Amino acid sequence: MPRKPKRKAPASPATRGTSPEPYPTHASPSPAQCLAVRDALLGFHGFPEEFAPFRRLRLGGLSPEDCSSDSPPPPAPTVLDGLVTTLLSQNTTEAISRRAFASLKAAFPSWDQVVDEEGTRLEDAIRCGGLAATKAARIRAMLRGVRERRGKICLEYLLELSVDEVKRELSQFKGIGPKTVACVLMFYLQKDDFPVDTHVHRITKAMGWVPVTASREKAYIHLNDKIPDDLKFDLNCLIVTHGKLCQTCAKKMGGIINGCCCFDKRLQNLPTALAAKGFCKAEVLRLGSFQLYGIGLYPYMQTHSFQLGNSNEKQK
Repeated sequence: MPRKPKRKAPASPATRGTSPEPYPTHASPSPAQCLAVRDALLGFHGFPEEFAPFRRLRLGGLSPEDCSSDSPPPPAPTVLDGLVTTLLSQNTTEAISRRAFASLKAAFPSWDQVVDEEGTRLEDAIRCGGLAATKAARIRAMLRGVRERRGKICLEYLLELSVDEVKRELSQFKGIGPKTVACVLMFYLQKDDFPVDTHVHRITKAMGWVPVTASREKAYIHLNDKIPDDLKFDLNCLIVTHGKLCQTCAKKMGGIINGCCCFDKRLQNLPTALAAKGFCKAEVLRLGSFQLYGIGLYPYMQTHSFQLGNSNEKQK
């Protein structure tokens, strides 16, 4: 009598949906490196205003500006609003995606109307955001799926789930990939996660935090494993902002120098002692200051009186 094949035990909730570290021997970034870059970018840009409302939600309080205003602060967006906004932001700018979302809400006061409408009104409403047919199909399919499973179109229950549970829930829907899920986790669920968009991917590779060959998916796993939870939100918002505002970094990653990101010629005067970090002198001399933050060499520059001042100034 033939043996019955053994059934595999289901994965436990703690391990299902998690991925192994793709670069176990890649030490960067260390907590100290993450803190140094966070502080450097915070001093350089200040905290970006576009992300300030989400930061207040995470802190669970009002800013001084909120308290001094005569009008009440705007209500926090629902999780579902956040997910749809994030879907609309794919392959377009933040400003355009906000306009598309406002147009959608004006055309459809309730999400049930979006599901029940069989024409092209949804597509027409979000056309300004690009890829209207694809996004409309994904939004409608997601809303329909939520209503079928939950009985109503609402995602507030995700607030009570763990990060892995949220990932499993949202990944069931077509068109909702790791970056979209990570953005919903960080911005709308106030969870500790680190999305990897184009800016984060490029800049973290330039700093040596991930290998230069790292895909966005593997970079996401590695960075979330390495970056301390209490730094993820600020660091992510600041790196994204830096990638948007710095034209030099948008083309080729350099270093933060005197309010401008560029190759710092004064690095030619760095002493050979910098190679003690494991880089040969030739490699060190090719690095910009922002990259030095990333690999932990910048504190050495500070303690050895390598001051950021006039770019023509020699190291003493």
